[in-house]
Amino acid sequence: MTTEMQEIAITEDKPLLTGQADTTKDAELAARILLDQGQEHSIETPHGVLHVTLHGARTTRRPAILTFHDVGLDSKSCFSTLFKFEEMQEIVKSFTLIHIDAPGQDEGAATYPTGFRTVIGVGVGAGAYILSKFTLANPDAVEGLVLVNIDTNARGWMDWAAQKLSSVTSSLTEQVLSHLFSQEELSSNTDLVQSHRDRISKSSNLFNIELFWKAYNSRRDMNLDRNSTFKCPVMLVVGDQAPYEDAAVECNSKLDPTTTSFLKVPHCHDFPAKLTEAFKYFIQGMGYMASSCMTRLSRSRTTSLSSSYSMDGSRSRSRTLSQGSQGGQMPPSPSQTMEVSC
Repeated sequence: MTTEMQEIAITEDKPLLTGQADTTKDAELAARILLDQGQEHSIETPHGVLHVTLHGARTTRRPAILTFHDVGLDSKSCFSTLFKFEEMQEIVKSFTLIHIDAPGQDEGAATYPTGFRTVIGVGVGAGAYILSKFTLANPDAVEGLVLVNIDTNARGWMDWAAQKLSSVTSSLTEQVLSHLFSQEELSSNTDLVQSHRDRISKSSNLFNIELFWKAYNSRRDMNLDRNSTFKCPVMLVVGDQAPYEDAAVECNSKLDPTTTSFLKVPHCHDFPAKLTEAFKYFIQGMGYMASSCMTRLSRSRTTSLSSSYSMDGSRSRSRTLSQGSQGGQMPPSPSQTMEVSC
């Protein structure tokens, strides 16, 4: 996969904006991005064909944002709401988005263009685990990681036994839903839960989903610790009372606190807004978005988290993950959990 990224060469349609933003042009660009259906491509790999969709600025001046979905989802069902969110367009217009569908999880496909040297990974659940493994194996290819509901541990024998029992008593659809949602959410049977239930149960590639599900449940322990961890900044995100909340907290304890931010967000109508806000500050802290891009955002701040770090001994950046700030108060430790209310 690293080889393909090194060979990509995409011409930038529009140079990145500098200085004061032109609101009219920004509005036109945002509208164009929202209507962008993306360029779909297929990549032959030793492990199967990857379906990939490109969105955004098509620029190689900055790292691409690369996403990987969770079990039972594809790139559209997992990330469409987030990246179509109005506030997210400030990011989309400045970066190229690469949405990956795991082999066999998409419905159709067509030759990948050939130049991204690095990426910023965004993964959910199984996708977070896969991007983490990729980052550990290719540290120079990843500049930052956003990991949602990550579990870096192999399944214990009790989990294995519970899964075996569940496979006998529950359908594949219900097994995957119990991975995606908390018991409280499943019991309330929200519209979101029901829409995922219908989409998975009626999927034409249910067999492929089952293979992906089994592969994820057979994952190996990453054996992370403070001395053997990611070389890039990481933002861990977990939903309040999510099935993998404890696993995400444990992962946070194993990572370098000077380069790791941990965000706990309740599942509510404002979830995309809260995650977008955190993502913007994460990217800004990496030095890729000017502070002027945050003007509209900063008006609604409520808490803040900031830290500074040095990479490779030569590049030092200040990262601020902010839900807001209050004058005169010191920011919390980078390893402290941020709880965001809706």
